[in-house]
Amino acid sequence: MRRKLVQFMVSMMVVGSLVACGNASGAKETDGVVSSTTVASGESQSSETAETLHVGEDRTKAGEDASAKASLGLEDGVYLAEFHTDSSMFHVNETKNGQGVLTVVDGVGTIHLLMPSKNTVGLYLGLAEDASKPEAAVIEPSLEQVTYGDGSTEEVNAFDLPVPVLDEEFDCALVGTKGKWYDHKVSVTNAVPYEESQVCAILAEGSYEIPVELQGGSGKATITSPAKVEVTADGAVATIVWSSKNYDYMIVGGEKYLPVTVDPTSVFEIPVENLCGENPVIADTVAMSKPHEVEYVLYFHGDQAKALEAK
Repeated sequence: MRRKLVQFMVSMMVVGSLVACGNASGAKETDGVVSSTTVASGESQSSETAETLHVGEDRTKAGEDASAKASLGLEDGVYLAEFHTDSSMFHVNETKNGQGVLTVVDGVGTIHLLMPSKNTVGLYLGLAEDASKPEAAVIEPSLEQVTYGDGSTEEVNAFDLPVPVLDEEFDCALVGTKGKWYDHKVSVTNAVPYEESQVCAILAEGSYEIPVELQGGSGKATITSPAKVEVTADGAVATIVWSSKNYDYMIVGGEKYLPVTVDPTSVFEIPVENLCGENPVIADTVAMSKPHEVEYVLYFHGDQAKALEAK
């Protein structure tokens, strides 16, 4: 009997030791990770919480990466930028000199593009195969009027195209009046702050043709448009060709300028302060009974400047 009692006590001590070891081991495993195996629901909740935190971190990082990719790295504002494509059949209107107006809001950019005509009826940021899907976000055109160098005007289609990246190619699909989508690679480069009165600042030194309007006077006299303009480090000088030979001098900025020729009409070379706006001038005419100074405004459209090839 005594022997059986001793064996029972030894057995209980062994069991107690094993349980203690098991508890100690469980406490070590659960330190900051999961609960012991004796609390199954706690283990499930802790594991689920850890997994949720991990997924949340991944989603936050993905959101930050997407935001960084969408941002163009430009301050919010309006810029003039070059628009390049992989095809001569896809380009902006000739009056825009290969450029568009880029607007940036919260780091995200959209470029305003004027087409050569109304033949382009839709753009899509992506591939042609996706553009034809019902859920595709096709960019529809708006109508705008352009003025050409000879003074003629035309209504053309304009588009606001999202710009996902600067100075790198991206996919842009185009659809014409026949309804077929075409894939293209395009890029937006050389973005510079745009202020209409400062467009001349982006014109490199050289010769240009720039549309110009004559405002004021009786309306009988006209000038040739576009006017030839020379841009140098010292400024811009325009050649103004009158429809009459009766102008014997012009006053610009308080300075008097004589004609370089009056045969067959009066021609002047005068400085231009504002290549994208109004330039008040005075022109003296001898067509009347006595000389008479007439106030005019020369309005230059520098955003439609066309570079002339050097001879």
